[in-house]
Amino acid sequence: MTKSHIGAGAAGKNQAVALVYESNSVAPRVIAKGEGLLAEAILQKATEAGIPLKAEPELVALLMQIEINEYIPPALYKAVAEVIAWVYQLSGDSKP
Repeated sequence: MTKSHIGAGAAGKNQAVALVYESNSVAPRVIAKGEGLLAEAILQKATEAGIPLKAEPELVALLMQIEINEYIPPALYKAVAEVIAWVYQLSGDSKP
């Protein structure tokens, strides 16, 4: 099982959403989200863990509407897939 963690922060609104994608899973799911101090804590933990962060304010706003441990909806697959591809490109890996 391959597992990827992705952090996304929205500049200006001080929001953060963390996703996890497991290769045997239907879709990525939200594992943490928050605003204000909670967002800062999420981003700090991700940074400490070496998890890539990508500022995508519009995507973060949509992901904030999803409950923790819920899979992202099909309408967000393309946008999240682009972030996942970016993460794999950073790591030098070609696929999840």
